[in-house]
Amino acid sequence: MKSRLPRKLILPLLEFFTLGVWGIVLLKYWQSGQLNLLIHPNYFGLIVVTGFALLSIAAWKMLWLIKRWRQYTSGKSVTMPTVQHLSLFPPGWSSGLLLIVAILGLMIKPKVFASDTAIQRGITESATVTRLQPQAFKPLSKPEERSLIDWARTINVYPEPDTYTGQSVKVNGFVVHPPELPPKYLLVSRFVITCCAADAYPVALPVKLQVNQDKYPVDSWIEVEGKMITETLEGQRQLTIEASSVKQIEEPDNPYNY
Repeated sequence: MKSRLPRKLILPLLEFFTLGVWGIVLLKYWQSGQLNLLIHPNYFGLIVVTGFALLSIAAWKMLWLIKRWRQYTSGKSVTMPTVQHLSLFPPGWSSGLLLIVAILGLMIKPKVFASDTAIQRGITESATVTRLQPQAFKPLSKPEERSLIDWARTINVYPEPDTYTGQSVKVNGFVVHPPELPPKYLLVSRFVITCCAADAYPVALPVKLQVNQDKYPVDSWIEVEGKMITETLEGQRQLTIEASSVKQIEEPDNPYNY
C-alpha cells in the first residue's frame, strides 16, 4: 500500500494549513481582546466572520485532501483541478509566506503604540477635520468630563485657547517628552484609530507641571487634573493643562480612542 504523500497533494496541504492557521489567528485576537490593538471595533464583526470562513474553507480543503489521499492509496490516479493564474512567486511560495506570518501572529503579541511612534507620526493637540469629524463635537459636555479626544475635537472646532481658560480638566494618557519642551512640561497623549493600527495617529495636550518631567517616565500612563491656561510654547500660543494633580495609573486594557 502506498504511504508517501504524492507531490500533487503537497501544495493543497500547504494551503489547508495556511487557511486554518489564519482563521485561528483572527479568532484568537478576537477572543483575547487583542483585536482592540489592531482595528476599529466597527470591523470586529467582519474579522470574526472572516475567521470562521477561513476555518470553513480549511475544513472543506481537508475533506478534499482526505478524498484524494484515499484515491491515491487505493491505486487510482489522483486528479487535480486545473487552475490558471499569474503569480510573482513560484508555486507554494505565497502560501508558505502567509503561513509563516500567521505562525508569527500566534507567537507575537501586538505591541501598543507609544511615545516614539507618537513623535514619529507627529503629535497635535487639534487634528484636522478629516481625522476628527466636527459632527462628533459635544458643546454641552462638562469640561471635566471630556476625554483627551473630546478636548481635541473641541479645539478643532474652536481653536482659540483663551476660550477655555480656567475650565476644569481631567484626562489620562501616556507620557511623551518632546525635546523642545521646557523641563517642567510634558505631553499627555492618546492614539486614535479610524480604521486600523496602520492609520492610528496621536493627539495630545501639553501639561505644565509643578516638578520636572523626569518624575514621570516616558510611556508611563498618568491621570492629570487641573485647569486650562494659555501658554506660549515653541513660539505658538497653545492650550495647556496647569496640573494640580498628576497620578500614575495602569495602562488601560484598551489604550486607544476611536
